[in-house]
Amino acid sequence: MTDDDRDDGLMWPPNLLKDIQDVSEQATRQQQEALQQLLLGGGGTPNPDLGDISDQVGAMTQMATFKTRIQSGGRISVPDAEREALDIQEGDIVQTVVVPVKRNRDDD
Repeated sequence: MTDDDRDDGLMWPPNLLKDIQDVSEQATRQQQEALQQLLLGGGGTPNPDLGDISDQVGAMTQMATFKTRIQSGGRISVPDAEREALDIQEGDIVQTVVVPVKRNRDDD
């Protein structure tokens, strides 16, 4: 019995897993190159439109996710714990992303 004759339970061609790994590694390299292009531009110097990358990374670590209700006049409240954790106070400017999660009304 040769290696070609025996059934070792493989459902896929032998090189398929290697091909998948190669494609995954290539995609990872392309993503890294695209990110480098975005952050550093074509010449390897920081992109002035993005500011200092350390500022960008630092900003991503200063985020909070929470649920709140829309109040009268479209107002939302940032819970005390998040305000304290992010060191934000009345009058500070913050960026908000709103994603509806539940509606408390009948859609007739």
